Amino acid sequence: MSSIGPVMLDVQGTELTQEDIEILNSPSCGGLILFARNFKSAQQVFELTRHVKAINSNVIIAVDQEGGRVQRFKHGFSELPALANLGELYQQDPQTACQQASYQGELMALEVQSVGCDISFAPVLDLGNKFSRVIGDRGFSTEPDVVIAIATAYINGMQNAGMAATAKHFPGHGSIEADSHVEMPIDDRQLDEIMATDLRPFEALKDNYSAIMPAHIVFPKIDSESAGFSTFWIKEVLRKRIGFQGAVFSDDLSMKGAEVAGDFINRAERALKAGCDMVLVCNDRQAVVSVVDYLDANPNAPVASHESSERLASLLMKQQPIGLTALKQTERWQFLNQELIQFKQNRAI
Repeated sequence: MSSIGPVMLDVQGTELTQEDIEILNSPSCGGLILFARNFKSAQQVFELTRHVKAINSNVIIAVDQEGGRVQRFKHGFSELPALANLGELYQQDPQTACQQASYQGELMALEVQSVGCDISFAPVLDLGNKFSRVIGDRGFSTEPDVVIAIATAYINGMQNAGMAATAKHFPGHGSIEADSHVEMPIDDRQLDEIMATDLRPFEALKDNYSAIMPAHIVFPKIDSESAGFSTFWIKEVLRKRIGFQGAVFSDDLSMKGAEVAGDFINRAERALKAGCDMVLVCNDRQAVVSVVDYLDANPNAPVASHESSERLASLLMKQQPIGLTALKQTERWQFLNQELIQFKQNRAI
């Protein structure tokens, strides 16, 4: 198998342009993330992913399909509730909450894979504090033990469908108010406090998820670098202290929280040198072109190692996608769909 490049990019429309095709053929291109703007229908996005795989079968196709306010594919797909609903149910009935988490993780993964996506960047392991503008109800719970219990079941469901899980946003984005999409969040806590709270789900589930996404947050009492550009957080804490062996994706380098690392080439270089296996460059085509061209042309640029390629390759879907229409004919989908309908009725969602 050929190596997988270290850049995950986006495209603008519902079909590939000639420029998209040329970039997907680049040695540095290893991934494509789809957004709501790329989705018109299940059949259309299925055709889009097939076109991508025909160009480069090793491209990892990803989407954010968490449920609630972060669900890129909607029409025809199950309307997934925010993860906090599972945490609320857990307070009343832990066993049922975990069972439903497994069902919802499996349903989400089956639907996303049916149209040719390898992974959904899920689940969120951040603590779901309501004051956090970017996390809030995207998190299962404010309590680490509850997050661990429900996320274990949710990931099991994803794995039942054949999808690898991606934990986000390491070491925890849920305990600060600021949103790294539009500003640079600062967390003034000490390492021991973070290890005892926000970081606990990431550590407890390190053998359950296969990939992880660091947050664009600075913890000045611990390290001067934002976590996504930090050798300390990625290599010392994540790799050595926690012992995580899977793939590391940067969060989107176009986010406000990433600007501290300089221009896009510097951001990509610093994230890769810090230990990321793949960097996301989205919503800025010129930035994509500059990063890809630089990595392709510069022999001294950080490139995907054999170990990185192996970690990334493990995320590729093993089965052939069958399309959403065919999936809905299966007994398993019908069972999971009915369970979701009942869950939402019971929760008045």
